[in-house]
Amino acid sequence: MSADDSGSGLRRSAKAFDIRTVIALLFVIYGAVLVVMGFVLPPDEAHRDGANLNLWSGLGMLVFSALMGGWVLLSPLKVSEGSGEEPDGQS
Repeated sequence: MSADDSGSGLRRSAKAFDIRTVIALLFVIYGAVLVVMGFVLPPDEAHRDGANLNLWSGLGMLVFSALMGGWVLLSPLKVSEGSGEEPDGQS
């Protein structure tokens, strides 16, 4: 195994725990639930002043999660070489 292989594993795990990834996943889940509820609920429960708030807020959350996911892909987290190692003298 080369040094490049160990670094890619560290980058992959750092990317998975990037706060932008977590936020994007949460907004996908909540957005999908709201979009489904916007279609499933009867119109008298789902509509407020003529607008389906569940549907529109869910679509907004899905758009926001797509923007966060794009940000993660376009500007990945940079991990320094020595950040995964323990300092000398400590066990």
